Amino acid sequence: MMAGRNWEQEFSNYLSIERNYSEHTNINYLHDIREFHSFMLEEAIHAFADVSYMDVRLYLTRLRKQEFARTTVARKISSLRSFYAFLLREKVINENPFAFVSHSKKQLRLPKFFYSQEMEALFDVVYANNDPLTLRDRALLELLYATGIRVSECAGILLSDIDQTYQAILIKGKGNKERYVPFGVFALDAVNDYTNGGRDMLMEHHQKTHQSLLINHYGDPLTARGIRYCLNKVIEKASLTRKIHPHMLRHTFATDLLNNGADMRTVQELLGHASLSSTQIYTHVTKEHLKETYMKHHPRA
Repeated sequence: MMAGRNWEQEFSNYLSIERNYSEHTNINYLHDIREFHSFMLEEAIHAFADVSYMDVRLYLTRLRKQEFARTTVARKISSLRSFYAFLLREKVINENPFAFVSHSKKQLRLPKFFYSQEMEALFDVVYANNDPLTLRDRALLELLYATGIRVSECAGILLSDIDQTYQAILIKGKGNKERYVPFGVFALDAVNDYTNGGRDMLMEHHQKTHQSLLINHYGDPLTARGIRYCLNKVIEKASLTRKIHPHMLRHTFATDLLNNGADMRTVQELLGHASLSSTQIYTHVTKEHLKETYMKHHPRA
């Protein structure tokens, strides 16, 4: 039933064209499938359609004996489950032998976020003066905290993506998915101060013409790597003592919304999460934050 067609290649095309997966992710999926195919040959299983649930259990046991990390095993099983779901969709098989396979879930790591005092220290740095690059860093920090967008998404913002009337930005997220994200008056003022003061000055000085909102000191578009560098410099100037990273601004955005009563579906949409389960981890953060606040301030805690 499967002869004459390269289902691995067709699955790869499906991931690239229909799912908009990156080349790196595609390569990982194919590697996991080919690794499983080698196991099939060792076990004299000649076709993907001949794989049974017991074969899958045997493969899972073999992975664990090889002492792969739990996250690696989880990824391999996820790749194969997706591949078999594709075969099921194409009516190559009648059931997915990976559909009900359980595996060790990766350890829950709560996202780290900035506390209010730390955010104040960061804002103090970017409001210290009004030179062009400080104005840019101010707009950058205000936008990231106001919207919760990823650093890579921030790098892609064009001047035409900003709707000042409705105070919303068109964001191009993962898988070329687009969403509108609102922002507040602090971010609006910071962006206007930057575009009218810092950006225009740098663009004119270096004779550059392009639509990228954020630029470097040469007037060229600021890359995601450049944004991380700028944020790390702000963090250093704020003299924050613990180990932190720029992505914590996204975590802070989500945590602060939930702590102040936002519903999870709204936060999911604002963050651009495809699944609600990706957003639910922030509920653990808010619970930890509530507990910590209670233990610190209640007189009989």
